Amino acid sequence: MGEIEDAIERADREGFTKEPPKTLKAQIGYLLKQLGSARAVAQELGVTADSVNRYRRGARKHARADVAAKIDDAVRRRWQPQVRKRRQRQAATTGGITVETRARFGYTAPIGTTDDGRFRRLTVHLPPHYAQRLFDARDTGASDRQMRGIIAEGLKEVYFQDGGARAAGLLDVEINDIDYLDLEY
Repeated sequence: MGEIEDAIERADREGFTKEPPKTLKAQIGYLLKQLGSARAVAQELGVTADSVNRYRRGARKHARADVAAKIDDAVRRRWQPQVRKRRQRQAATTGGITVETRARFGYTAPIGTTDDGRFRRLTVHLPPHYAQRLFDARDTGASDRQMRGIIAEGLKEVYFQDGGARAAGLLDVEINDIDYLDLEY
């Protein structure tokens, strides 16, 4: 996963209305319901189907640390899909998306203006159509670079050009080095 996709996933998890299962047995039970078979769960986690069945029965109370992390991640990625969809639909239609980042921005601007990239810390609320484009791009398997482009375009319009009130000659904005990026919707 790229940085933008990770940020979307973190934002989705903030909206959970109920905590996901915590015990190994409950987590494996949930994954079995979602994926349908021990073989499918085993393939997802990179373990054997026998190990999955031992976890399910409670014969093994603890998984190795790397496997436990994979199990937790697999559960959280599938947890409360309807809550995720509802929040994303709201962001894409009425709420918009807030981007908080510290990154190096590059500019393409007319001659006589600065186009030196520099780190900036920004918290900017983008309109709903940028949220819709971002979610659509992620759902169609867009690269991290393409999703960065969508966010950069939104920041250009809302922050750098202030909706057309300034920096009219600014042609392009790029997000080059991301120190951190968080999304909220």
